[in-house]
Amino acid sequence: MTVAAARSNGPRAEPFWYAWGRGLMGGRRDMTVHSLKRRVGPPAEPAAPEPRPGIDDLAHRTERVAAVAALHADDVDRGARFPLEAITAAKALGLMGLMAPAELGGEGVSLGEIADICYSLGQACASTAMIYAMHQVKVACVVRHGVGSAWHENFIRRLVTDQLLLASSTTEGSGGGNVRSSEAPIVYDGDRISLVREASVISYGAEADAVVTTARRDEGAAASDQVLAVFPRADYSLERTIAWDTLGMRGTCSAGFTLRATGETGQLLPEPYEFIHAQSMVPAAHILWSSVWAGIAAAAVEKARKYLRKSMRGGAGDLPPSAPYFTRAKASHRALRALIATALDRYAALEADRDALMALEFQSEISLLKVDTSELAVQTVMSALRCGGLSSYRNDSDVSIGRHLRDVLSSPIMINNDRILANVAASALLTEVSGTIRG
Repeated sequence: MTVAAARSNGPRAEPFWYAWGRGLMGGRRDMTVHSLKRRVGPPAEPAAPEPRPGIDDLAHRTERVAAVAALHADDVDRGARFPLEAITAAKALGLMGLMAPAELGGEGVSLGEIADICYSLGQACASTAMIYAMHQVKVACVVRHGVGSAWHENFIRRLVTDQLLLASSTTEGSGGGNVRSSEAPIVYDGDRISLVREASVISYGAEADAVVTTARRDEGAAASDQVLAVFPRADYSLERTIAWDTLGMRGTCSAGFTLRATGETGQLLPEPYEFIHAQSMVPAAHILWSSVWAGIAAAAVEKARKYLRKSMRGGAGDLPPSAPYFTRAKASHRALRALIATALDRYAALEADRDALMALEFQSEISLLKVDTSELAVQTVMSALRCGGLSSYRNDSDVSIGRHLRDVLSSPIMINNDRILANVAASALLTEVSGTIRG
């Protein structure tokens, strides 16, 4: 169901976030992003404009969140702090549970529409965009594989009503980035379950409202025999074990934690993680992460364009010698967007066909999407940097690309490209090179 279709079903009772969003848009609520900014970070946000007709429009809601994210992006980066203002705005404007079906309170938004939100947020603040993308990956898994399960349907309703932020715990201990291997098992006690997990990374774990985590099915299961469990905040505790002081993506606060959780067996998603991973986790992650990186690259290209326009105004209309790098940046960014668009079309065509999603051909394609887009994003930002030269290299310039470069350099090492290429190599041997351009 599209956003338009979801909205054509007649008026619905306003959830809390809609009324809050109206207050945010018009500056008419006591506890808005404005008051949070005064407590958390400089500078003060300009007064919000009066709400326009069509406040429920997704693009306009995204625009408002992106404006808040951009306002605080430098401070989030400097302080390596959670982008509280932007995520609060996203919650206030109802962006957290968009993919939930209408019958569970959501808007039935497609993965492609979520990708556009990630792209817009990526241009404003990479950390905000990546947090939103990682959250939506978990939403995609719970919505696709949890509908039909009473516990998970109730959780999805709560996700929409309370605008919960979901964190992900899929890496631990010596396994590092191998998300298809778990060390910690689910321990059963009648209808109750417990889990103690040494998570090497839980991005924004301390700020999340729930965590979605992989685990071994039970104490006797193999490392690859995994389940996916959902634990609301009241069901777990976190003890920080690894700090987060990095080159870029500093606001994701991707520290390590010991996760201790308890719950009931109904909190385990019904399907084995093997299927969730192939059908939802990897496609959603690689498409949404790529959209964030494309957004970062877009912001860098726009900085390069701004530099060229300033140079031409000061140089009798002549382009500077670095102009060809702008052409390169535009070309690689166009290729980057085309890759993501093709992947979205491909996933949309196969989404209802579980066998096709599990096939080696699609799994190779969607895995390599992450490799290709991450490399292109870095290439695009580097070209934009070389276009602007010293002006773009400076941190105190209005065409600075330093933060964009530091953020985008995370892309090849976020689930390391070398690991993906090695994993895909064996399956690539089983598929022949296409005999046609479109084949």
